[in-house]
This record gives sequence, C-alpha cells and structure tokens, in this order.
Amino acid sequence: MKSQQISALLFCGLSLAACKKESRVQSLTDASSQQDAATAGNNACLEFDPSDFVKGIDNRYMPLVPGTSLHYVNKSIEDGELITSNDDVTVTSDIKLILGVSCTVVHDQVTIKGKVTEDTYDWFAQDKQGNVWYCGEATKELTDTGWSTEGSWEAGVDGGCAGIIMWAHPPAHMGETYYQEFEHGTAEDQAKLIDINSTVTVAYGTFKHCVHTQEFSRLEAGVIDNKYYARDIGEIKQVTTKGAKEFQQLVSITH
Repeated sequence: MKSQQISALLFCGLSLAACKKESRVQSLTDASSQQDAATAGNNACLEFDPSDFVKGIDNRYMPLVPGTSLHYVNKSIEDGELITSNDDVTVTSDIKLILGVSCTVVHDQVTIKGKVTEDTYDWFAQDKQGNVWYCGEATKELTDTGWSTEGSWEAGVDGGCAGIIMWAHPPAHMGETYYQEFEHGTAEDQAKLIDINSTVTVAYGTFKHCVHTQEFSRLEAGVIDNKYYARDIGEIKQVTTKGAKEFQQLVSITH
C-alpha cells in the first residue's frame, strides 16, 4: 500500500501549534525529484511531535473504526491473463506505538482462489487538526521464491518518515503533490489531490462528493493509480491508468 508529507495550509491563524504543524508538513511537500527528498524526509521526522496527535481516527474520508472490514475485488491483467483477487481490509483494536504516537493497526490481506498472497499490517494516526498520517507497514508478499518483506518500513527507523494519507480539509489542498510515506529506496509513495467532487459507482453503491487522488512513486516509474474516497467510508475504488492494468472496487462492508 501503501503516505506522506507535503504541502499544507493548516490555518496558522488558529494557533501557533497549527503554524508549526503547517511547517512540518510543508517540508515534505517541497521535496521533488529535483530536490534532496531524503534530506526533506529526515527533517520532517525530526519534527514529528507526539503531542500533536489524538487517539482514534475519525477523519470523514478515512474513518478507521475498530471491528470494521472493507471487502474489495481486484482484477488485473498479468502476462495477458486476467487475475481476480480479494482484498480484505480490517481495522483492528490493536495499537502500535511509533515515535510516541498510538497508531491504529489495520490488517490488509489479499487472497487468490482462497490462498493468501499478501499479508500486511498498516499503521495510521490522526493529528489534532484531523489529518491522517501513514506511519509504516509490516508487509509480506508471496513470490516465486517464497515470502518477501520488501516494502516494509516504519517512521523513525532507518530514516523512515510518516506522511499524510488523507487531509482533514481536502479542498485546501487541491492540486498539491505530497508524500504519503518516505524511506529512501523503500517507501516513496506520493499523491496529488485531483478532485473533491467526484461521483463514483462501485459494486457497493454510488457515491457523490468523493475525493480523487493520483498516486505514484519514483520506485515504480510509469505506474499511476487513481484512488477514490467516499465520505464516512474511506477508499472505494482504485484504477491503474498507466503501467499495469488494474481495477479494484469496494463490494461490501462488515462490522
């Protein structure tokens, strides 16, 4: 999966703390392919302040309520063959402490014909302004030679930096490009906020006023994922428009 840091206008007029918050997020927004992203990421990590965070995640576009499971079906074309997989994302009641912040643990498991092919634990936290941060993942994927943990990372470890996965106020960040995660050479996903008023139809239903982002990484040149987030649900659709052909949609939710 797997954000994080970039530009932000987090309404400095509200408080000095808000201004400091904006400065921290802005530091990663400025990291581009022409700049030293590793240095920008490390600087942001140094300013990661546990006092800025709250318990639980209730961001309207990414609510993470323990006991909730979102079920997706993914279809992709690999070597000319159609591959169908199921992706079950469950918000657990577990907490992982990262840099002094209590992060919500989300279990993401992919299966093909009942066989587990990917098994990941993601760690998220929400700040006082309502932004959701991506703080790392422990992931493993089944390959031809066995299980691989490539792509695992943690904020504060080996230069890893937490990033923004969902803004508290998306309209304030239209057109911005930002990091969702950062560990040089391991986790460098970025996103750009494209729209805040998309209408999206998936198997689970039709949703209006969805947030639309485009996501990409220097580590996967040429691959662009379009993701759509519905209010009070979270991610409902993903379409790869450049690179590998892939389509994923939300089919059901259980509690």
